[in-house]
Amino acid sequence: MKIKDISLCGLFSALLAICAWISFPVFGLPVTLQTFGLHFSLLLLGGKRGCIAIFVYLSLGILGLPVFSGFGGGIGTLLGPTGGYLWGFLAGGLLYWGITAWKGIRAKLSAAILAQICCYICGSLWFSLQFANENSLWRVFLTTALPFLLPDTLKLGLAYLLARRLRRHIS
Repeated sequence: MKIKDISLCGLFSALLAICAWISFPVFGLPVTLQTFGLHFSLLLLGGKRGCIAIFVYLSLGILGLPVFSGFGGGIGTLLGPTGGYLWGFLAGGLLYWGITAWKGIRAKLSAAILAQICCYICGSLWFSLQFANENSLWRVFLTTALPFLLPDTLKLGLAYLLARRLRRHIS
């Protein structure tokens, strides 16, 4: 990798952390800009560099740095109730990378949408298996992921539009 690539991956890992710290209520839900950072990284940097940025972000969190929402950090966060969504960032990033490598640049938006769905599936499945006792996966999805569908869709759209405007400046 070139120094520019390494720098961009580091910068976008930091952006993911900053986005995780920014929280605001939407209809009583604590919404962060974390998924905006995820999609912006993938859409602007591409699959490979975006996945590296996500991996570095998660690694910093595992090491205990307070990079997750609520200034959380440590392996406990990744093993806690929202850990599946964080692991879903990497799974979604890898899915995005695979789709865009296979289908090309025209598949960016659909790949980002599928990456978001992957995050929901990973998070809901993790929560269901670890913490939901007798609740079905569908019920867990309805209570933990569905309320965030509209805010996450808006953040994905904003990330897409912003990345389209800035893409020519990042090669």
